[in-house]
Amino acid sequence: MQFYRLANACAGIVLVLVLYPLVAVASDRWPQFRGPHADGVVTEPSNLPTEWTASENVAWKTDIPGRGWSSPIVWGNRVFLTTVINHGDGEEPKKGLYFGGNRPELPASEHEWVVMCLDLNSGDLLWKKPVRKASPKTSIHLKNSYASETPVTDGKHVYVMFGGVGVYCFDIDGNEVWMHNLEPRKTRYGWGTAASPVLFGDRLYVVNDNDEESYLMALDKRTGKQVWRTPRDEKSNWSTPYIWQNELRREIVTLGSGKVRSYDLDGNLLWSLSGMSSITIATPYQYNGLLYISSGYVGDSDRPLYAIRPGAEGDISLEGTETANESIVWSQPTAAPYNPSTIAYEGIVYVLYDRGLFAAYDAADGSEIYSKVRIPNGGEFTSSPWAYDGKIFCINEDGVTSVIKAGNEFELLGSNPLSDDDMAMATPAIAADRLLIRTAKRIYCIQK
Repeated sequence: MQFYRLANACAGIVLVLVLYPLVAVASDRWPQFRGPHADGVVTEPSNLPTEWTASENVAWKTDIPGRGWSSPIVWGNRVFLTTVINHGDGEEPKKGLYFGGNRPELPASEHEWVVMCLDLNSGDLLWKKPVRKASPKTSIHLKNSYASETPVTDGKHVYVMFGGVGVYCFDIDGNEVWMHNLEPRKTRYGWGTAASPVLFGDRLYVVNDNDEESYLMALDKRTGKQVWRTPRDEKSNWSTPYIWQNELRREIVTLGSGKVRSYDLDGNLLWSLSGMSSITIATPYQYNGLLYISSGYVGDSDRPLYAIRPGAEGDISLEGTETANESIVWSQPTAAPYNPSTIAYEGIVYVLYDRGLFAAYDAADGSEIYSKVRIPNGGEFTSSPWAYDGKIFCINEDGVTSVIKAGNEFELLGSNPLSDDDMAMATPAIAADRLLIRTAKRIYCIQK
């Protein structure tokens, strides 16, 4: 079997403090995985590019040492990212690998965990800060990395998490402010970690689902000290949590293979939902007042996609053949993808499947708009789609982005390739009129 989150976690979730409902717009801030609202959507694209190659519409590209599937984040003219450099020999990840990627043995070589900051305008390195240099104490799946958690920023500080190592706070000039140690824990089949931290108000929220001792924890973002910690009856998962601001309250939504659980901001359980697949990776998000969650391990018959209304309490699980109840507006029992998160855009929920299929559902009632269509020359997909300018963008592991027209019929508008020698599994970032695509070897800044 395969690990796979990766670009989902790849995951961290900081929410811009605005009134409900939330609206995503183009700006110079992409402070977390999938943008200000963790949904991958820009409603005012501000002349963003729709066509590119490895050399066309490329403002700059910068080689990145080591390996990391965390997404870049942006604030102003600064791009933040993480990587881990193996100073010994290492096996390269293989594209499209679903089975046979378990690597339970710990690497003996010295690794270096690094936080980096680039200039958005030029791609030049502004600073580079190692936080640890040692041999790893946990293993990872061949396609995972030791830097799969996406950082998060509030514009004053950058918060970085390396699973089984620690959570680190830096100011934007690269000075370390604090560090909170994370004990290494066993994960399913030794696949490693990927769920990113969530920043909201003065607290940083961390979900650590593993095979030994799972928990949800709140840290004081100013000091790194633990505010509270809630045990979770859950095993390994790779889904980044989501702070859901709705018209009734604010809550922390955490996906799990055992249950979806939502907590108040003090760690008290509000509601739960059973019925996910046996591996859970995708990130939740809200659209038009509803919460969208999915869990679609390819080896399971149950691969549900749900739309949930605010105000749920207790166990809201469906019974028997139900597809809706008082809290669940609609569900599709076999619609969810495995690695990518779904995306809601202009009234439609689009689903990108790992094996290159694409489907669409009505966001309001869950009715099928069109069933699974194979993306021409699609390939394998791990990263999550993004949307702007009436288009959905999906980058495959070969670095080729398929551009699909938003609407009631599937229409491929074009394909944008990058370098043939590269691999893409991280979800891109968007800032003003620039698209930032991280690959295994480098970051591309795409601009008209």
